[in-house]
Amino acid sequence: MITAIRSYAFSLLALIWTGGLCILYLPLLAAPRHVHAAGVRFWARGLLVLLAAVCGLRHRIEGCQNVPRQAAIIAAKHQSAWETIALGAILDRPLFILKKELLSVPLIGWHFRKAGNIPVDRAMGAKALRGMLPAAAAAIAAGHQLIVFPEGTRVGLGESLPYQPGIAALYARIEAPVIPVALDAGRFWPRRSAIKRPGTITLSFLPAMPKGLDRRAFMAELEARMEGETRRLLAQPDPPGSNKDRTAVVDGRAARDLK
Repeated sequence: MITAIRSYAFSLLALIWTGGLCILYLPLLAAPRHVHAAGVRFWARGLLVLLAAVCGLRHRIEGCQNVPRQAAIIAAKHQSAWETIALGAILDRPLFILKKELLSVPLIGWHFRKAGNIPVDRAMGAKALRGMLPAAAAAIAAGHQLIVFPEGTRVGLGESLPYQPGIAALYARIEAPVIPVALDAGRFWPRRSAIKRPGTITLSFLPAMPKGLDRRAFMAELEARMEGETRRLLAQPDPPGSNKDRTAVVDGRAARDLK
């Protein structure tokens, strides 16, 4: 019961935080993109602070040496809304490949567009993929970390879906390291649930994928790495007291977990 009350309290506060900043940030729609990006990062970090303070949900990062500070393609597991917030707060210059429909949402969709996130119309299939590549290449050339969820949608805890071909096209056609990322956010913030259990989410950055693989070998290796690391994380118990003393990476520095 207490967990549910705290979860719904967070949802209310997150709505107020997000709606208020969307309105407050309206002048930033006319500002340079790097100024707007700083505002978005502040929003994301604020949500992580709320999660810790209200729900007792914090995080730690493994593989800190693999967190890119330069242009890269981030191939991340997708279990909840948490990783969309956390990656936006942790990475220096994050951009997302996201559903086109999100750009039509009033206020927040305007900020998604201003940030330079790349929309994809999934109903268009291969044509959408071809249209995405020039924008993705431009984002990498500008020094961004481009975040892709290879399964295309959130998946349940311990489940996996076929990895979509878009990530292989990015690997083959864009000169940038592909960093696999595994996590166990679904243990604490399940898909399609408002309940958020207290604890410590682990976000694991793996070494960059080898260069020069053919499409089939790349997809097999990427899936093996991400799913194997995810299984390892899910097999680990949340250590006692782990929500009190965890280290996160913020702007390339080690810092206490946004307390």
